[in-house]
Amino acid sequence: MTLPEDFAAYTQQLMGPTLWSVYADALEQPPTTSIRKNPLKSPDTALPAEECGGGVPWCADGIYLKQRPNFTFDPLLHAGAYYVQEASSMFLAEVLRQYVTKPVLMLDLCAAPGGKSTLSRSVLPAGSLLVSNEPMRQRSEVLAENMQKWGHPDVVVTNNYPADFRSAGILFDIILTDVPCSGEGMFRKEAEALAQWSPALVRQCSELQRQIVADAWECLKPGGLLVYSTCTLNTQENEENIRHFEQELGAEVLPIGLKPDWNITGSLLEGWDKPVCRFIPGQTKGEGLFMAAMRKTTDDNSRQKLPKRKRNTNTAFTTAKHSVYDPQTICSDGANYMVAETSTAQMAISKHWEEVYRQIASSLKVLHMGIRLAEKKGRDWVPCQSLALSSALKKDIFHRVELSYQQAISYLRRETFALPDETPRGFVLACYRGMPLGFMKNIGNRANNLYPQEWRIRSTHTPEGETSIV
Repeated sequence: MTLPEDFAAYTQQLMGPTLWSVYADALEQPPTTSIRKNPLKSPDTALPAEECGGGVPWCADGIYLKQRPNFTFDPLLHAGAYYVQEASSMFLAEVLRQYVTKPVLMLDLCAAPGGKSTLSRSVLPAGSLLVSNEPMRQRSEVLAENMQKWGHPDVVVTNNYPADFRSAGILFDIILTDVPCSGEGMFRKEAEALAQWSPALVRQCSELQRQIVADAWECLKPGGLLVYSTCTLNTQENEENIRHFEQELGAEVLPIGLKPDWNITGSLLEGWDKPVCRFIPGQTKGEGLFMAAMRKTTDDNSRQKLPKRKRNTNTAFTTAKHSVYDPQTICSDGANYMVAETSTAQMAISKHWEEVYRQIASSLKVLHMGIRLAEKKGRDWVPCQSLALSSALKKDIFHRVELSYQQAISYLRRETFALPDETPRGFVLACYRGMPLGFMKNIGNRANNLYPQEWRIRSTHTPEGETSIV
């Protein structure tokens, strides 16, 4: 791999000869492939030995694969049984487990495509609520899709800028800022990161990162936890920023317990040895990552408050007088949920977090919240994909049709095919290996495929044999 001269000179000096040699050798090797199983959905079975490359040491649900399959054609990925995630990023699980022991309100500020949000939602204590946000509209749609596939009911997906959360006035117990960065840690995995790198980009990213964290800090409760993360290697975007947050925001950098055999590197900034975590390819089995945890020790919000946002009538909701699908009937633990509605949809949301849901819906741009139960189409109410994929849906509510592998791929392409003669009319769940993929409506002589048009597999490639990872 040919590295930019400025990057090579700086990074070699930063790491020293031993680490640099390990890193340079790793860049000539193919990137690792890893997945993280969904504890709410994945069958309790181990991967075949020929596929599994061992467990990710800092994440109980993480698994290395010996080779990268064509994930697109695995129906279990679309069902939310697992998520394809770079192993170093899974370290967030260890940070949250060490510092989060009771239900919390958490914000993932820059969340697309959803790797750290799905991980957070799996690790957070029961009763927590996760707000998963992405500022870029197109990426936020991907985030909403992945969070619905993951299937946890206590999630909100929003499409807002960090300053919008300051205006909304909502305070969080935990904020994750996986900030945009120069991408140095992804050079061997993403050619675009290598092509666009420059010293100017590093400076630009550092300034943006400081602004994002400054906005996020205003939304953090006193005593709250902010996790800072990048996928880059230089100190300007990492240690120097954390030092800045110490000095300007009064942040307390928290220790993170590590095991020696994880080979995680600490601070590389000369004269500054606070407990931060750097993953260097070759030194650890994964791509480059930096992560630090900070505590807000004061209630001194010295920055000028932004004016409150105007009420958002597009996503504000009311309590439903009549529910098309009653959570108490169709959901496990349904008594803890209420039904909210807009003019076109009904959602099940946690009663405990009702006021937070209302505040979010009235002040931010919401793409998804809770369990989207049904949508109004003409005079009919149609069950939503969110309901089909929710881990809270009871198994005996809808008739289930088990699909073959080829039928599952056809379903995910939104193609039509015949259902067995004994299939009852009405809405049925299309399943693969017992896991719901989505709804179909059997009308007798044919069945309508209700898989979301925007989620469909667009490739016309026909896979050879069956692809299933877990």
